Amino acid sequence: MKPIAVILSGCGVFDGSEIYETVITLLALDHAGAPYQCLAPEFSFNVVNHVTQQANGEQRDVYTEAARLARGNIKPLGTANADDYSAMIIPGGFGAAKNLSDFATKGKECTVNVELLRFAKAIAQQHKPAGFICIAPVLISAIYGPGVKLTIGTDEKTAMMLTQMGGIHEPCSVTEYVTDETHKVVTTPAYMLAQSISQAAFGIERLVEQVLAWVE
Repeated sequence: MKPIAVILSGCGVFDGSEIYETVITLLALDHAGAPYQCLAPEFSFNVVNHVTQQANGEQRDVYTEAARLARGNIKPLGTANADDYSAMIIPGGFGAAKNLSDFATKGKECTVNVELLRFAKAIAQQHKPAGFICIAPVLISAIYGPGVKLTIGTDEKTAMMLTQMGGIHEPCSVTEYVTDETHKVVTTPAYMLAQSISQAAFGIERLVEQVLAWVE
């Protein structure tokens, strides 16, 4: 099996990849004996103080921050080739909405980071599996086009925007997941709904299992 590409957007729930969701993803892959490689784009973003939940005027680099989660084992997304990977998983965290896309500010009119779009479209064109966790499903329609089944849980406002973007939203509990067999896309709400790390883990672990089942 080729490595699973795990796409990161920084480090921290309010301005990067959600740390628990990322660690659970990597742990589930490791428990399954599946190799993985963390990837991240290279550009600056505005840092959020995770105590006050407010931007503090500081800027950091997405790639450098993502390297914290990957323990330094990370590669630039801009140079990654989809041919080298079996599948792709994108953890949530607000970085998916503000670093990997501009959904945080533009909503249904959002665009996706060009490096991610290039890589993810290649994954889709090769019909390789992909998992999107928490808020990351906001990226799906830009990558696959309209008509993909997906979930962000039960948030009606966000679900409506995903529908307007072309997705087919299905309500989903935190311990479940939604699959689109045609596109080999699986999504789970995680911290869109989770009240504890164990709740988030249940859905994420099942998402990873589904991605690996499709790879096999």
